[in-house]
Amino acid sequence: MPFTLIKGTFYVVGYSPDGDSIRFKANNPKNWEKISGRPKINKKEHVQLRFEGIDALETHFTPKVKGAKSEHQPMLLGKAARDYTISAVGIKNVKWGPKDARVSRADDGVAGYILTRAIDNNKFGRPVSFVYAGTTAKADGSEVHLDVNTLKKSINYKLIESGNAYPTYYPTLFYDLRNAITNAVKKARSAKKGLWPQDKTSGFTLSGKEAVTDQYPIFPKLFRRLIEHLAKGGTVSNFRQFLEDKKDGVLILPEAHHTSALDYIVEVKGKKIGMKVLPENLVFDPQL
Repeated sequence: MPFTLIKGTFYVVGYSPDGDSIRFKANNPKNWEKISGRPKINKKEHVQLRFEGIDALETHFTPKVKGAKSEHQPMLLGKAARDYTISAVGIKNVKWGPKDARVSRADDGVAGYILTRAIDNNKFGRPVSFVYAGTTAKADGSEVHLDVNTLKKSINYKLIESGNAYPTYYPTLFYDLRNAITNAVKKARSAKKGLWPQDKTSGFTLSGKEAVTDQYPIFPKLFRRLIEHLAKGGTVSNFRQFLEDKKDGVLILPEAHHTSALDYIVEVKGKKIGMKVLPENLVFDPQL
């Protein structure tokens, strides 16, 4: 299935963008009818994009637990990814409001385009996209075959290449594109770029919640599950049971083995938690 090329403009004023999401306005709103699912479009005709193939550190995540507050991963690294994305799309002179919660001023509305095929789900309505700055000679609304060379021009790929994001794969990502991202991950990790020198996904001691909110960057999906578990009053000792109950199905590529939940690849010993498989070796089941 080809991707649909949609031209438009990027916006951050009044929003709280992070490393792997930004608001986008299509030049021709009818192009949204060419993708699978219906995007959620606000009164400004802006949609929230979800970047395909990557996951940046959380700068504001609120678990769906009554009374839970917003949490974040180590903010210096989270803000680095956020600022990288805003700069990469071409938005300049960004000013933040109190506590860096929302952008109060910026040179908004810069031109760009996305390649997308579908929204993530009906709840969020975010077009899952490869994101590009600037212009292209290809026609707005046209069908595009996304090859590796085109992938490497995307901001998605550049975030991985610079060490500002983790790889996060779903079946919607073709194997050749996935392999290109994986190669970039390995190079960034080897060169100790961005978050990789501090990454503790393979093992960290949870002496307190601050271990993952302030100290150690870990795979964002693992962070979100852990924060949700803790918000429900869970402890390290029953974290794997929580993961089993969540049913985050995943294919482990090196083993060609599918497991129904993350407890299979997460190890817990005392207060130490770690993933036994590297993120780039996982393909998660589609999100409902």
